Amino acid sequence: MYVHIDCNSYFASCEIATRPGLEGKPVVVANDDGNGTGVILALSAEAKALGLKRGIPLFKVRDKLKADGVVVCKADHYKYRSISENIMQCVLEQGIVQDFVQYSVDEFFGTLPVEEPAEVRRYVTMVKDLIWEQNHIPVGCGCSQTYTLAKVATHFAKHYRGYRGVCVLTPDKRERALSLLKVGDVWGVGRQNRRHLEGAGIVTALDLANAGQEMVSRLLNTAGMRTWNELRGIPAVTLSNHERQKSISHSHSFPVMITDREGLASELRSFVSRCATTLRRQGSLCSMVTVFVNTNRYRDDLPQYNNGVSVRLAKPTADTTELLHTVGNMLDQIYRKGYQYKRAGVILGGIVSDEGHQLDLFTVEADERRRRLMEVADGINRRFGRNSVAFGI
Repeated sequence: MYVHIDCNSYFASCEIATRPGLEGKPVVVANDDGNGTGVILALSAEAKALGLKRGIPLFKVRDKLKADGVVVCKADHYKYRSISENIMQCVLEQGIVQDFVQYSVDEFFGTLPVEEPAEVRRYVTMVKDLIWEQNHIPVGCGCSQTYTLAKVATHFAKHYRGYRGVCVLTPDKRERALSLLKVGDVWGVGRQNRRHLEGAGIVTALDLANAGQEMVSRLLNTAGMRTWNELRGIPAVTLSNHERQKSISHSHSFPVMITDREGLASELRSFVSRCATTLRRQGSLCSMVTVFVNTNRYRDDLPQYNNGVSVRLAKPTADTTELLHTVGNMLDQIYRKGYQYKRAGVILGGIVSDEGHQLDLFTVEADERRRRLMEVADGINRRFGRNSVAFGI
């Protein structure tokens, strides 16, 4: 039985878990730079009940936030990564879920050598309860015959209180569950594929599962065919071949603290290159970039400063030079003199497949030249070692 664990409103849950007094209050997490130009990244259930939504710029709802007593927390990606690592560790030590892996900062997958639904539910409930006891992070858990169906089960675990956070989707209930799920909400479909499918009359996940192989192969790419098989109960996805992971990241604690902008730029340059190489290797593009920097929180004798910023790109890319230019500008926004930096990181989000991606008619030739340049650089680095060819911010 495949298992999927998804943290509820993760960034907001992390703030509530680590800041006494926030429980039960409306909380939003934003990449606020102090100038009111940030956007809401996550919300607690109480904040959602007020009609607030992810992606809304802070300046548009500043008065509402104040009037409704909403607590605005600045995004702390170092904290969120640390809590994610703690969740990973506690579940591994518990030893119930096998093949347990972290898929993104707030999602995990694994397997259970158990098939009887009541037993599966009992064991997964034990995992869910442990995560709460040790980290105070609420999670939704789905279990089924494939990874994709486990994600479907998690959808119901999180949206229907009767499941109490754990949904075991058995074959006899699969058709009913898929009929209630929009095709655009299926893991791996994406917006562009959704439009193609809906145009062909495939509106629900069940419509996709029941579609003929010839139609599906015409409408979707290789990854889409794997999704189709998974919805039919046939395991076809491995975490190494699923093209559209939610995020690709690289971060590091420095052995010697860094004080200057160029030192941080050098580290970020390496992080971006690694992330971009991973994007290209799995045939993906990203549309969101996050950069964060942190001082040493264990050094009370030093001034403390933590900051991060997220940027949505005009068009998805896997071009190292474009990403480095973006990250360089982002570093200029958050770097402050007078601090000793201990950690920094880059997170690429909004991952989509590069298959069938719509190119800009006016930049297609330049895009093709850059794509070939990236292929050459990747080839040299594979042959002669990482960073044999490097790019500057």
